[in-house]
Amino acid sequence: MTDRPLRIAVLGTADIARRRVLPAMAADPDVELTAVASRDGGRAKEVADQFGCAAVESYDAVLARDDVDAVYVPLPISLHAEWAGRALRAGKHVLAEKPLTADRPTTEALLALARASGLVLMENVMFVHHPQHSVVRELVASGAIGQLRAFSAAFAIPALPAGNIRHRPELGGGALLDVGYYPVRAALYFLGTGLEIVGAALENAGGSAVETSGAVLVRSPAGVLGQLAFGMEHAYRSAYELWGSEGRIRVEPAFTPPADHKPEVWITDAHGPRELTLAPHDQVAATVRAFVRAVRSGAVESPDAGECLEQATLLDAVRARAISSAPPTSFSSPTSSSFSSPTSSTSSTSRQEGTDRDRD
Repeated sequence: MTDRPLRIAVLGTADIARRRVLPAMAADPDVELTAVASRDGGRAKEVADQFGCAAVESYDAVLARDDVDAVYVPLPISLHAEWAGRALRAGKHVLAEKPLTADRPTTEALLALARASGLVLMENVMFVHHPQHSVVRELVASGAIGQLRAFSAAFAIPALPAGNIRHRPELGGGALLDVGYYPVRAALYFLGTGLEIVGAALENAGGSAVETSGAVLVRSPAGVLGQLAFGMEHAYRSAYELWGSEGRIRVEPAFTPPADHKPEVWITDAHGPRELTLAPHDQVAATVRAFVRAVRSGAVESPDAGECLEQATLLDAVRARAISSAPPTSFSSPTSSSFSSPTSSTSSTSRQEGTDRDRD
């Protein structure tokens, strides 16, 4: 496969696919976009024409194509397991939007299927592919702020229309899996594995069927505490801070910077405040390149399998902790499709694309 581009098809026409991922794939010389599928033939044609590939009205038809090596799945969360599972069984590598599934058991089973099939299954976590975060991690490791004592992170977006997919529990909506994913993954990135969920709260404002905001307190095995906040009815914020015995490091915006953004890392230490300005970086293009490299490497294990499973464990623990301390009227958790017993293509496509996912 190294002598030709990786042939990728897209299952769905969500906003994140059209606005961020498809342009990055189209610009990558190691990728060939072969097909775009949608239950709406007109929509599939509109997007396919834009990127010069085939328009298909059936997801199963895409999986049966000989000119598809891999698929990108930007569908609602509740459909990730079903269609990622079908794609793996069809012999296709998979790049799936985050979170991979709505719970750890399903995530673990899906990763096991990929491993047994010798295929790459990668969760589309873009911010970890931006070098600004590795710079920060190196600063902390070098002792720039002394011993790390505390971590905080926040990600929130303004209110969305009531019909938006994030407000639909049957499709995996809710602030925890959508925007809460970012600060939780950031805590995992900077504090490492083995995090304990010390406390958590999820709130559903205005009688929403899903949680609209949340806060989490985590503790690392080394005793570093982390405060995480998220929501989808807030003024926009995307930031994190590491607080040490001798200083602080802050990054904002942190998780979804545009490709032309010059990141600024604010450092305050014994010498006072200073700014470290970094070169712009396209984290979307970097994620696509990472997926292509993983496929071409022939690795037995998907490159982010460990982090993906740890993240799923943490998200489950957050919800369980919040529910255990919530009043009896607490909302229920979202439903995750079982990829081991997928529903028929016809029943699935009636609810496949819903409202666009557009948080990135």
